[in-house]
Amino acid sequence: MKTMIISVIAAVGLLMTGVSIAADMPEVAKKNNCTACHAIDKKTVGPGWQDVANKYKGDAGAAEKLSNVIVKGGRGVWGPMPMPATSKISDEEVKELVAFVLGLAK
Repeated sequence: MKTMIISVIAAVGLLMTGVSIAADMPEVAKKNNCTACHAIDKKTVGPGWQDVANKYKGDAGAAEKLSNVIVKGGRGVWGPMPMPATSKISDEEVKELVAFVLGLAK
């Protein structure tokens, strides 16, 4: 019984951590289904946004590069899985998403 209670507490803790990470996602990411392939802090189908931010930290052209990949799609930078184009996203939403991702740089 004691083991079961500890397991339940651990599971709830993990779920709460996942909820807080999802809550930190900007609405534009949720609206455009970016969260189906990306997480903030870990690789899923695509790279974690923290890794993207760290890779492009200090790169003056990073915002333009990431904006192009979001709109047009891309492949080869993070492995063999291509990123599909997100053609229905507005310019303002792209700017918001890129600013969020690049703002994660450590």
